[in-house]
Amino acid sequence: MKKHILRRLLTAACLTLLPVLPAILPTDAPSVQTDGPAAEAVTEAETAELSTSPPEEVENAPFRARASYRILETATGTVREVPVRDYLIGAVGAEMPATFEEEALKAQVVAAHTYAERQAMTGAAHADLQGADLTDDPARSQAYLPESELRVRWGDRADEYDARLSTAVDEVVEMMLVYEDEPIIAAFHAMSGGRTESAAHVWGTDVPYLQSVESAQDCEAPQFEDSVALPAEDVLALLRGAREGVTVEGDAAEWFGAAECSAAGTVLQVRFGDTVFTGQELRRLLGLRSAIFTIAYEDGTFRFTTHGYGHAVGMSQYGANAMAQDGATYEEILAYYYPGAVLRQADLSDEVSTNSQNG
Repeated sequence: MKKHILRRLLTAACLTLLPVLPAILPTDAPSVQTDGPAAEAVTEAETAELSTSPPEEVENAPFRARASYRILETATGTVREVPVRDYLIGAVGAEMPATFEEEALKAQVVAAHTYAERQAMTGAAHADLQGADLTDDPARSQAYLPESELRVRWGDRADEYDARLSTAVDEVVEMMLVYEDEPIIAAFHAMSGGRTESAAHVWGTDVPYLQSVESAQDCEAPQFEDSVALPAEDVLALLRGAREGVTVEGDAAEWFGAAECSAAGTVLQVRFGDTVFTGQELRRLLGLRSAIFTIAYEDGTFRFTTHGYGHAVGMSQYGANAMAQDGATYEEILAYYYPGAVLRQADLSDEVSTNSQNG
């Protein structure tokens, strides 16, 4: 861990240097397919639920989790029963490069399992899930791919990657992150802007274990910096389409005001003409990789330069991999990115979770 701490100190400067330096993107760099739980609307609803209805603690009750999940396949509308081991291999394979370090993969397995268990506590209550616990749609739940699709994606290295993920899952399948005896909202993302963000700044609700922590090693991740260039008229059309009554005056260079940002760099809000937008709104409307961005204008075009990828809440996947490279265990990774959450062994029985009955 000493090496990891030293690395953090040495790389902290990238928070200020990288915005003005071109990104160096290795062509063989692995890429994360999605933001992670990143079903951000779903997670936002969960944080609101947590803040208004704190779970009751059950003293000395065993923590039981499901042995399988009912997954709604969005392409066919079919609900399939998937054993938890198979589900976790499919979820981690869809969310994290199989080339990542073993301890990072194990941390992702625990996060994916915890996220799935929490979703399953309320998923069946949603009519559009047709009785399923989860969906394979990454816009609604975390991503999931069955073995056949993973093998197509992995190609000639399918056996190798399957073995890596299977080993990671088998070693930690019974471990889960809990807070006050309930599975946590195990949010994760590809990479932060150098520091993870608090749930309060992204979803408007404070969550004790989703606080901002330094993750400076993310600045070394491939495609840490990205940019999107849009003609001024396109930006105006997109923002007017999202909000009625948006009015701008004068030169386009003056349409955007100064952004209000969090300590982690997330744009909290910025004025556009006579209307205030949040950074998360602009990220969605303009197709940005993150809400950590700067705005420049030249010759009729706005350029939005982003840092990081995803909502920046919870565990950074590239940060977790960097920690693992420096010798951190999956327990240390999870304790760092989810401060206050507790690793707990679950009983994977055929019965539904004791906690879900309470929820």
